[in-house]
Amino acid sequence: MANPKILVADPISEIGIDELKADPRLEVDVRIGITPDDLLASAHEYDGIIVRSQTKITANVFAKASKLRAVGRAGVGVDNIDVPAATAAGVVVMNTPGGNTISTAEHAFTLMVALARRIPQAHASVIAGRWERKQFEGVELNGKTLAILGMGRIGGEFARRAQAFNMRVTAYDPYLSAQRAQTLRVELKDTVEEAVAEADFITVHMPLTKETKGMLNATRRADTTRRALAAALDSAELHAEARHPEHVGGVVEHDETAVADETVLRRERFVVEGQVEERHGH
Repeated sequence: MANPKILVADPISEIGIDELKADPRLEVDVRIGITPDDLLASAHEYDGIIVRSQTKITANVFAKASKLRAVGRAGVGVDNIDVPAATAAGVVVMNTPGGNTISTAEHAFTLMVALARRIPQAHASVIAGRWERKQFEGVELNGKTLAILGMGRIGGEFARRAQAFNMRVTAYDPYLSAQRAQTLRVELKDTVEEAVAEADFITVHMPLTKETKGMLNATRRADTTRRALAAALDSAELHAEARHPEHVGGVVEHDETAVADETVLRRERFVVEGQVEERHGH
């Protein structure tokens, strides 16, 4: 009997690929960036497929993949995998929800620190040959209030880092129990409004669902951003799609496209050029 054949369709760590190849029971085929047509044409060869977010495993793929037994997603979500079609075909779909938790939390927290201390602006100033340190003092995180919307793995790790900086942490998560909130040492609020009411910083760690879509609408954002200095928008979809106006935080209503466009442009100018457009009175 031939060994099971595994397709690695998207970039994953070389360590992972080496471990797969080291198993004599497996035949590993690395085809990073395989096109949809090529995937359809060769799907019948594979017993397992490993993807990240680029390759789409559609119902058509499952229909062609007669030997397929498992699809592994090296990441949190499975949006690029047709799970109902997989279930109908008897194929197991697996993901790795904890694989990038620490990395994502650290990255988001670093962005918040950079925003508070005005690091990108100061960097741009120095690169331009200027020394304007008094303009870029920023603010301390110590004693500030952080609102976390979504207290899953990443939200919890973000909270731990904020507490290490002596920040007060409020949280909104309809699935978080009071006991768990106490363990995490966060002030659990019943509504988004309550969570962000006194926030100096806001970080969002929720997937885009019917319940979270439009969660931070224009009115609420106007009320809170007078005190909010940052919004680190994150989740599997939010993190990946942050460059697209329709997915800014996953919490913007469809009729707020202009606001989304402006947010994306400001984010780009901030990250690339260190520019922040101050608003009078905010």
